[in-house]
Amino acid sequence: MNMSRTRDTRERLVVIGGDAPGVSAASQARRLRGPDELEIVAFERGHFTSYSACGIPYWVGGDVTEPDQLIARTPEEHRERDIDLRMRTEVMEIDVDRQRVRARDLESGAESWTSYDKLVIATGARPIRPDMPGVDAPGVHGVQTLDDGQALIDTLAHTSGRKAVVVGAGYIGVEMAEALINRGYEVTVVNRGGEPMSTLDPDMGRLVHEAMEGLGITMVDDAAVTKVLTGEDGRVRAVATENAEYPADVVVLGIGVRPETTLAKAAGLPLGSHGGLLTDLAMRVRGHENIWAGGDCVEVLDLVSGQERHIALGTHANKHGQVIGTGVGGGYATFPGVVGTAVSKVCDLEIARTGLREKDARRVGLQFVSVTIESTSRAGYYPGASPMTVKMLAERRTGRLLGVQIVGREGAGKRVDIAAVALTAGMTVEQMTALDLGYAPPFSPVWDPVLVAARKAAAKVRAS
Repeated sequence: MNMSRTRDTRERLVVIGGDAPGVSAASQARRLRGPDELEIVAFERGHFTSYSACGIPYWVGGDVTEPDQLIARTPEEHRERDIDLRMRTEVMEIDVDRQRVRARDLESGAESWTSYDKLVIATGARPIRPDMPGVDAPGVHGVQTLDDGQALIDTLAHTSGRKAVVVGAGYIGVEMAEALINRGYEVTVVNRGGEPMSTLDPDMGRLVHEAMEGLGITMVDDAAVTKVLTGEDGRVRAVATENAEYPADVVVLGIGVRPETTLAKAAGLPLGSHGGLLTDLAMRVRGHENIWAGGDCVEVLDLVSGQERHIALGTHANKHGQVIGTGVGGGYATFPGVVGTAVSKVCDLEIARTGLREKDARRVGLQFVSVTIESTSRAGYYPGASPMTVKMLAERRTGRLLGVQIVGREGAGKRVDIAAVALTAGMTVEQMTALDLGYAPPFSPVWDPVLVAARKAAAKVRAS
């Protein structure tokens, strides 16, 4: 009798989405509240849970040999922690007024309603798939989930030709270009922008362009794909722009992602200008005390510009989950915002950025100075020293650091973390010049490249 009453009075947490933010929130809530207090039901429409989507290009490229290496926890491990994880089950509707969700079993087609006391929306993002002829032809792949990665690997294993076209030159595009190069493919990247990596300023993107061409990748900039051409067998044979055709035995779409907020929009939940859910610092959906959201489906505060942004990164998603789970579990935690830090690579070229680009600063009305310096990863006389370029933006008059971009070889990328910390702390470039960074010839010149840029920026601020 006592157990029956306990079960009847338990709160129920429903989680939509079984990847980083959703199951992280569920796990944290479970740590704080036991099964006798909180029932947890999670829905995941795919075949996998708790996996690293960021690792998919390295699995496709062969650096990671098995998909299991990308999985942090299996569904069984979650269930052992009293989380009722229902795989291959897609939530079709959120009924906010009656506090329930309608879910469909994708294997049987059966539908049912599940009520909730607390709801977590972690629906992620969806790849941008252009509406054009042939985009759904066999051999054309988006890469967002482990299922997508497996489908691409299967295509590569059964395709006799060795020509690949990557559509888009953002993070996904350049990482997939590397993966296909590693697979022995002849790779063409078609990019509608003027330079690859639109998250960089064009002058830094030009360095990426030149390096990718040096790796044997054919770069086609300022070109939009208008259609995918197919052969008699219906499979992809080429992609076409207004001016040219590029033969392809496989096509990878790396155009970017948008927040997957179809359910949230239909339920009347608040969305921002980028289409992501709007939350408060505790990751509660604004205006809804019992609904939280996190991961790639939300917009976050940019601490540098003071505006909301959509940034799809696993680092944020996991932090969101921890904050949400703490709130659901009765504690208090916040996610204050981001500075927009990201790092990537294509073969041995490292690409990093944090803070604002020039056009970001102009858009929010900031006056700034910018400097670009050339340096090396180690003392110039030490074996293995490699060149790097650092660009830094600082606010005119105040000298507040606004952004840093780095392109170089080994040892370049993670230097962006120095700038990320400085941005978070609101430091000026003058203050940065006094940072006590580690030095030894195998690791850095006496003046680290980031500090060289800070010195040059500080001098320009003083002169402005």
